[in-house]
Amino acid sequence: MIFVLIFPILSACDVADPKENNKKYRTNVRTDVSDVILDELELGFKFFYETANSDEDSPGYGLIPDRFHASGLDGGVSGTVASIASVGYGLTSLPIGIENKWISREEGENRAYRTLITLDNLDRTHGFWFHFVEMKTGKRAWNSEVSIIDSAILANGILTVGRYFGGRVQKLAYEIYEEIEWDWYYDSAANKFYMGYDPKTGFSGYWNGYAEQLMIFVLAAGSPTYPVGVNAYNLMKLSSKLHNSTPYYGRFYSTYTGSLFTHQFSHAWIDFRKYYDQDGYNWFENSVHATEAAIAYAISLKDDYLGINENSWGMSASDGPQGYRGNYGSGPSEGNAHYVDGTVPAYGALASIVFKPEEAIRAAENYRTYDKFWSKYGFKDSYNLGYQNQGWFADDIIGIDKGISVLMIENYLSEMIWKIFMEIEYIQNGLKNLNFERVEA
Repeated sequence: MIFVLIFPILSACDVADPKENNKKYRTNVRTDVSDVILDELELGFKFFYETANSDEDSPGYGLIPDRFHASGLDGGVSGTVASIASVGYGLTSLPIGIENKWISREEGENRAYRTLITLDNLDRTHGFWFHFVEMKTGKRAWNSEVSIIDSAILANGILTVGRYFGGRVQKLAYEIYEEIEWDWYYDSAANKFYMGYDPKTGFSGYWNGYAEQLMIFVLAAGSPTYPVGVNAYNLMKLSSKLHNSTPYYGRFYSTYTGSLFTHQFSHAWIDFRKYYDQDGYNWFENSVHATEAAIAYAISLKDDYLGINENSWGMSASDGPQGYRGNYGSGPSEGNAHYVDGTVPAYGALASIVFKPEEAIRAAENYRTYDKFWSKYGFKDSYNLGYQNQGWFADDIIGIDKGISVLMIENYLSEMIWKIFMEIEYIQNGLKNLNFERVEA
């Protein structure tokens, strides 16, 4: 294998002149795409831009709701709680809005910079953020944990706008990233990252097997200030279950609940398509095969659940008729912990568009036939056609679910987020320090 860098890389200590950083990333755009996909992209971007706290005198400027009531009731800044992961997706969406000409570059740069100021001023623990914060004040909400995975998603968004805008945005973005103490959130004796941290009770749990935390290994390995090396990544693989190929899907590492988001989140930013680890394993192919398995699983249930079939698949953490469930998923799952009751989230298929595009687009077109599933910001979170023999449609849009849909759709159309993110030296260093190699076909 030969390691080849194909992108021009800025030194982490160099700051790009914003006038020289007007490179156009949205090139070679696919044009033969369903209008449903294009509508979801535009309306999804507007969700992040319009629901954010835009009061420049507010200490919560730029914060984005964890969820939005799609009827418009109590969906603005007042009375809502932000998710820092939602902010990470929202920051990443700014280049999408600019290069699609939905907002100006000046508007996007101002939103990015002022949001970074907010994030820099929020309460942080060794560089990490609380999972949920109040929209207006930025203060901790719901006694939430100091979250490594949600901080990682936010860090991805911070680095994305830093690389895209250059200048003052890049300078502040890189300073914020370098303050994150990844080694503090890591148990070197166990070779594992902790799962959560509470200021009163300390650390709890570990990230044991493969899941959406793949980004954490790369971000931590690329840190010039508080790095964590390859041992945590290697143990993760050893702790994960590799399912063999079947006639319906190729071999893949499953996740504990089989929730499809676990195979999507890291891939919204990191372009793993041509990167192989020291064992020659490719995580993009892993997600392709996990998506194939999810589709096959849905087809196997079509006689049991109204609304689960070859055009309605991708069960994943989402709202359901009885509230939010994190273990909605598809088999096979590593812990055999997936739960099914007929609920399907829109993003399960939408965010799989880079892995199985034809199947994802057909699912989106199917979902669009249900008027109750649509809103001013595109698809609502989820539905269950068989619930109590009358059907159920979610009222809310959940920020992280909308975010993964928006980013993956844009990557399918133009590869833009991948292009931006893979130019960042921290990310290239992280992959190199984890012994990944880029292999040209």
